[in-house]
Amino acid sequence: MGSPEDSTDPVHSPSHSHSPSPSPDALPTLPIPRTSAGREGLEAILARPSAAVIGLDFDGTLAPIVADPEQARAHPGAVPALAALAPKVASVAVITGRPAGVAVRNGGFAGVPGLEHLVVLGHYGTERWDAVTSTVSAPAQHPGVAAVRAELPGFLDRIGAWQGTWIEEKGRALAVHTRRATDPQAAFEALRAPLTDLATRHGLIVEPGRLVLELRPPGMDKGVALADYLRETNAESVLYAGDDLGDLPAFAAVEKLRSDGLPGLLVCSGNDEVTELRERADLVVDGAAGVVGLLSALAAQLG
Repeated sequence: MGSPEDSTDPVHSPSHSHSPSPSPDALPTLPIPRTSAGREGLEAILARPSAAVIGLDFDGTLAPIVADPEQARAHPGAVPALAALAPKVASVAVITGRPAGVAVRNGGFAGVPGLEHLVVLGHYGTERWDAVTSTVSAPAQHPGVAAVRAELPGFLDRIGAWQGTWIEEKGRALAVHTRRATDPQAAFEALRAPLTDLATRHGLIVEPGRLVLELRPPGMDKGVALADYLRETNAESVLYAGDDLGDLPAFAAVEKLRSDGLPGLLVCSGNDEVTELRERADLVVDGAAGVVGLLSALAAQLG
């Protein structure tokens, strides 16, 4: 990654400055990434969009964070922005820890004209929904998930962790949320070690997030899923946007690919809870609304 450089003036592309008095019909402006590596990534996407992959997290990136994840829905502008952008790039891949079918439902992605180039890689890539077939493919479930599912309620009760915490059923994983606790961060920290012990006994790992601890099978993360998909599609450039600790492996994958010569742009859907993601991003936008604005501007720029 190049060193951060202060630059706040938006432009229509990284190499062309905008007119001082844009007409009412002017294209939405694209922000300038603050790093040279990010600018190179954006330039590569603009130069050859048909070989570019747009990778996106769901919760906190396409959908605003809410107290109850079951109520999370894509930002109202997300589907129109994706439908405008997807036909102009090689593919759009939504990479999420959620089950693929849940992300499709909560995102409203099924049956939308223009989204034929969209895939959803659920459970960190172990599930896949393809817009062309509208089907989900997945391997057999890890046996440790069923064991933890049966044990987890009693486990939380024994350690006195029920007040303000709750379990989210994710099919191939389980998550314990602390956002509703009296002291959400203290509850999160208190649960981290015991849940790690529980997961380890059943051959699982714990993935920490924003006031959530997810127990899931090892071996897959968003970085692996993204890198595999880029190889599959023969991508020549990539944009990845995320907001949480689970997106750090995808950031690392893009950084590795950049060192190998594949241009990439890293975008943080801005929040104050995961500072490392913000610090490593080439571009920080204002939450899901900012991501939608970026995707819309990119689609407009590509014509």
